[in-house]
Amino acid sequence: MSTVVRLASIDDAAAICALNARELGYAFELSDATDALARALKSPRDVVVVGVSSGEVVGYCHGEVYRLLYSPPMLNVLGVAVRSDCQRRGVGAALMTAIEEWGRAQGCYAIRLATGETREGAHAFYTRMGFTISKRQLNLRKPLGPD
Repeated sequence: MSTVVRLASIDDAAAICALNARELGYAFELSDATDALARALKSPRDVVVVGVSSGEVVGYCHGEVYRLLYSPPMLNVLGVAVRSDCQRRGVGAALMTAIEEWGRAQGCYAIRLATGETREGAHAFYTRMGFTISKRQLNLRKPLGPD
């Protein structure tokens, strides 16, 4: 399978939204996903890359530079998904390599990502990509609005 990695465009919103729903289980309205992608594409701190095979978007990765008061900047992987029938064919590795290169160009010293505790296939993939577990932690959330 030949995959080309390129920067995402707003035209990729529907494909990214479908990947999030099918592969990650995140149902998000297309209009909201389009707005979120538009914001990311305008932000100098964000990068969104897509993997394209046979003219179709088959995966994406979203990263963001984040700055801390206790360390140099890091690249935070905010989302990555590859169509299930395209997994284990190099798409995810190509996407991760692309954002690693972008992160280095932005002056990031490391990449951080969080993955669901039950996503064992993802854990194995990230390990193959050179990630190690740095710590275990809770992910807490507090709603700020009526939703």
